[in-house]
Parts: sequence; structure tokens; C-alpha cells
Amino acid sequence: MSAQLRTIPSGPSSGLLPPQAAGSGGLLPVEGAASAARVTPLSAYAVFHLNLMFSSIETEARGTVIDRCYRPLLDLAEHGSIPVGIEATGLTLEFIDALAPDVIRRMRRLAGNGAIELIGSGYAQTIAPLLPAEAVRRNLMMGQETVARILGVAPAIALVNEQAWSGGIVAHYRDAGFSAVIADWDNAAQHHAEWPKLWRYYPQIARGADGAEIPVLWSNTIAFQKLQRYAHGDITLDAYLDYVASHADAQPRTLALYTNDAECFDFRPGRFMTEERIHGEGEWARLSRAFAAMKEDARISFVRPSEALPLLAHPQGGKRLKLETPENPTPVKKQLKYNITRWAVSGRDDFLINSLCWKAFRALDGNPDATVDHWRELLYLWSSDFRTHITRKRWDEFLERLNHFITTLPAPPAKATAAAPPVRHAGISQHGRFIDVDTGVMRVRLDARRGLAIDAMGFAGAKPLVGGLPHGAIDDITLAADWYTGNAVLEVPGEAKVTDLEPLTPDIRIDAANGDALISGVIDTRLGPISKTMRIHAGEPRVSCETVFDWPVLGKGSLRLGHVTLKPDAFDASRLSFSTHNGGAMETCRLSGHSVNLGAPVSYLVSAQSGVGMTEGMLEASDGTSSVRLEIDQAEGAMIGLVEHKPIEDSFFCRLMLSALEVDDTRKPEGLSGPRRLCWSLVIS
Repeated sequence: MSAQLRTIPSGPSSGLLPPQAAGSGGLLPVEGAASAARVTPLSAYAVFHLNLMFSSIETEARGTVIDRCYRPLLDLAEHGSIPVGIEATGLTLEFIDALAPDVIRRMRRLAGNGAIELIGSGYAQTIAPLLPAEAVRRNLMMGQETVARILGVAPAIALVNEQAWSGGIVAHYRDAGFSAVIADWDNAAQHHAEWPKLWRYYPQIARGADGAEIPVLWSNTIAFQKLQRYAHGDITLDAYLDYVASHADAQPRTLALYTNDAECFDFRPGRFMTEERIHGEGEWARLSRAFAAMKEDARISFVRPSEALPLLAHPQGGKRLKLETPENPTPVKKQLKYNITRWAVSGRDDFLINSLCWKAFRALDGNPDATVDHWRELLYLWSSDFRTHITRKRWDEFLERLNHFITTLPAPPAKATAAAPPVRHAGISQHGRFIDVDTGVMRVRLDARRGLAIDAMGFAGAKPLVGGLPHGAIDDITLAADWYTGNAVLEVPGEAKVTDLEPLTPDIRIDAANGDALISGVIDTRLGPISKTMRIHAGEPRVSCETVFDWPVLGKGSLRLGHVTLKPDAFDASRLSFSTHNGGAMETCRLSGHSVNLGAPVSYLVSAQSGVGMTEGMLEASDGTSSVRLEIDQAEGAMIGLVEHKPIEDSFFCRLMLSALEVDDTRKPEGLSGPRRLCWSLVIS
């Protein structure tokens, strides 16, 4: 029985190695058996990703995709005798089953006789670092159940959706019964200078944030792009074969030839104006020729993905690694321009639809009236393809379906009401531009000349933990500016910034219900007014901010807010770290010694290079003694977190912030309009 032919386990799988598939495919087995095995310099495998939710493919074109892309792929496996891996979401399999049941029957047969190896995914292609842990867990479990129902087997290896990784998701894959995952080498390795390049040829062991572990096979961005370029006629067959063979060595190695879309061969979705014409020879025919040539090449041997896993026992394999780093906490596939901001705060209006999906999740989570169909629909609506190059027609249909779903959700269970704490009134005084609030536990100073930015915030009688840093406070010319806490900034390419750092006339009052201090005002900008209310809580060390951007059009820019600038003299630079959740267990990244800027632009086209999902609604900076924490309610506004940190001799510059909007190639600004209400809280401890 091959590694993929197994029933769905009822709990976490045990052990790190899946059962070895029949036939070694030329791989060197575990150490000690080398003398009995034929050593092949390079063991190569390919995984084709099937996705009928593909963003720029209209619904009515799905039958064409099946005929032009999926049938030829099965021909390649069956008639070309190429043991390819095929990965598809449960949704895609359901669509194929409805449109072409003969294709499903053929896939079942080929999976049963080992001609193809099924690779797992999820029920929908979602971005795990942006989803709550329960949704990630259900997506993987329901994906396994759907594949087993339609194809009769449950895969043992999963291709991580969009290869968007975080340390918190490892346990979810283990719990869903997967014995290994396929993740991107290049995007992770570029931030791990300590990793020898040899490790990319061997499976390693990914360690999760909570200590969970799972073997990882590496995908290779350049390799899959090379195969695409050959199929499209950009390079010759000899050049392609030489490239593949260049990875061979006297020692056994493995290489992922392909881990990407099947829909880019003999089909063009019309995503880009510059898409090449389909090669006249036929791109699947060219692929067949390339694979046949590799079968005849003594330097290359084809294997199934599962047959690469025994190389965990190689001296260069089986290393326990954390794929994420402070500089890149959520690595994905391909180049830096391809990062999680594209599914979080870009697209046609990712912020809006993600907020609505979070609202739906809150209604379903823990609700006894929530059905499997409710969860299926939510995962469908959380599909990544609605968040990138979705066509206008599909976008309009999606919005209608999403809004209808929201109106049909079961009522959430009633929550017990906590007893109201005794009212403690905050004391307020104003001295020129500054407004001082003293709650007895905490002191906060706001600057009315700078749009109610937080000039200082800390415990009574102690140094402020966060606030402003005036020009020249940081002994680094690259940071010679004024830095603020609690402000908002819109940056539009080629235009002056729009900020809320303008003078206002504050309205100051006490909330009679709880004694909180409420300070509000309106800032006029060239795009329209910004209304801002700062609530200084009397009963806890918390400041909450509500900002309404009453702008007719939000434009094509980067909108960041909730900036939190740490006071360097209040923290131990050597122990500073940040913590958050990216779809699973809490992850902590050490900042000492690291230069981090997740919001730094990648190019003129892409305004940020990474981010954190804040899937439990928090992003915290701490040195183990003092902590500051940004909090949001994703159902009110699904923002992501950004971190910036730079060591400066025995000090540092560090700030946290939120992003509600970024720019990249998926951004479609038409229809992206205001007003937009954004809320956050800052808590010290």
C-alpha cells in the first residue's frame, strides 16, 4: 500500500515518517542499505495544483479547464508513465465531479494503481496565517474527508495552501493526519543565512510554535518557473534538461520539478495584458516530451513525492528547523512581492470581505446550531482566489453570496453579562497642546496639536512605555524624524502623505457609565475629514481608539494606523521580542540582534513585504518584564500587524502598527470607498 492510501486517522498521526511507498524510485534508502541500492544522482518529482476557483477563470470556463488541463495531465501520468503528484481542494474535486464525473473515476483508478499520488490541500484554498485556528483546523479535516469521499483515499502529504506558512499551523496538519507537507524553500531560506544550500535537496523537519513537528519536502520556485518557461517556448528542451541535471551530485538528492498550477498549460485565464500566446505545438505535448526525455536521462530519476521522504535519514536531511523568522514570520512562495498582504488588505476590497468572514466565524464558532454546510460555505467564502485577481463578474456574485450568508447565520448563543466594576473616574487636565489623563493606575498624555497622538503612556510613577520620540532622539540618521504613537498615515505612490497629525479642537468628557475619559476631534485632510475618539479606560491600563475615515474614495495607497512607538529606555533591548498568532498557537520572535521592517516596500508596485495575521486579535512587544499589546476585533475590521525594529548600539528603535490597506498587483481601487471605521486598543502590562 502506498503512503497515500490510508483512511483518515481519528487523531494526531504518530511518528515522523509515513509508510514508504512501494518501489524506491532510485532513491538511496536509509543509511546502512546503500550497498544494496542503485544510487541515482537526482530524484525528481512533480506536483500539479488543480484549482477551479482560480481567480481570473470565469465559472463557465471550468469545463474548458478540465478538458484542456486536467485530462492531459492524467494522460501524462497514465500513458507517459510519469508518477505525478496531483493536489486539489475538496471544492475543486466537487466541481470536477459535477462537471466531468468520468475524470473523477479516472483519478480514482490512477490513484489506486499508483500512477498518480494524491497530495492534500484543504476543503478550500485558504491562507492559514490569516484565519482563526478553528477555521484552519476544520479546513484541513474537511478537505481530507472530501477527498476520501470522492476519490476513496486520504492523502498523507499536503501542499501548504499558497505555501503561506506560519509556526502555528504545524499542529493542524499533524492533527488532520498528514505525515509531511510541501513548503517553499526559497522564501524561507533567504532569511536563514545559517542554512546550508545543500539542505534544499533533502527533506527536513519543520518545528511549530508549540513544539509540534512535521517532515517538510521543499518546493523550488526557480524549478517550477523553468518548467513553465520551457512549456511556453521561452527556453529549449536542452537548456531545461541541463538546468535540471545541474542539481545532480554524486550523493543522492531530490528536487521538486513543479509545485504549481496545472491551469497555466494550454489555457490562459486572461489575468494579464501581457500573457503569452499558447504555444502552437501544444504545451502539454511539450511537457510530455520533457518528461520523456528526463526518463531517458541517466542523471535524473522520477519518483513520487512520498518516495523522497526516506532521505530524511541522509546526513543532510532531518534537521529540525523553524521556517519563520522575525524578518519573515509568514513566508510564502516565490519572490517577496508575493506575500500575505495580497490576501489580507489588497485585492478589490480584502479588508471588507475578510471582516465579514470573521463576523460569520464568530457566529458559528461554538454555536450548537452551526452545521457542516455553514462551515463549508464559510470556507468557500474565505477562499484565497476571491482576494487576488478575481474578475468583476465573479466579484459581484461573490459579494451577493457573502452578504446573503451573513443574513442567514444562526443566532449566536447568549453570553453571560459580567458584573459592572465599580466606577473610577479618570482625572483630566489640559496644558496648552497636551491633555493629561490620570486613572490612578496609568497616566496618558495626548497631543492635540498632533491629532491626539499619544505623547506618553505608562504606569503611574514609572517611566512611560510608549509615546512619541522627537526629532533627533534616535542616534541614527536614517531615523532622524518625529515618531508618534496612535496616529494614522495614508501613503499614495507619487503623492504627499495624508495623516491625522494635524491640530484639532478636542472635545473632552467623562463617560458617566464607567468613568472613562473620552477625547475626540476632527482632522481635515485633502481627501476628507478624519473623526477620531480616544478612550482612556479608568478601570484598566488600556487606551482605545476609534477612527472614521469619511473619504469618498480610499484610493490606491497604503493605510496604516495604531502605530505604537516603544520608549527605548523602558525596555531591555537584549530581551525584546514580539508575539502574535498566525492561524494557530502563539508565536514569539526574538527581536534582539534583528533588523525587521515588515512594512518596507518591495518595489514601486508592492508596498509591504510581509505581515502577521493577528488571528487572536493581538500583537505584543515584550522584554519579559514590561509589555505593550495592540488589540483589534477582526470582525470589526480585519487588519494585519506590522513590526519594525532596528538595533542601535546598546539601544533600539521599535514600533508596532496595523495595516488596513496595501498596494500590489492585485489591487483594484475602483469601488473602494468610505467611510471606513477602524478601531484598535493599546494595553500595557
